[in-house]
Amino acid sequence: MADITDIKSIMYTEKSLALQEEGVIVVQTTPRMTKNGLKEVFKEFFGITPLRVNSMRVNGKVKRFKGIEGKRPDLKKFYVKLPEDAKIESLAV
Repeated sequence: MADITDIKSIMYTEKSLALQEEGVIVVQTTPRMTKNGLKEVFKEFFGITPLRVNSMRVNGKVKRFKGIEGKRPDLKKFYVKLPEDAKIESLAV
């Protein structure tokens, strides 16, 4: 079952800010979140029914620090198309 705590943040990059003008927000979540789960979270906590939800899995990069290899965490990005009148200013989780 999806929960609001699975949402990490709303992304604010150059690309995502351009998409926000079209009514699409970009949300980072844990890899276990699903499209239907995200729709349920938006309905329950924000009172908004998304028109469309697209997802993308992002694998964490392998990085080295002083010869020790580590890995950044995997995450999932969702592109959420909101109705015309709906707005989400910030996400305080």
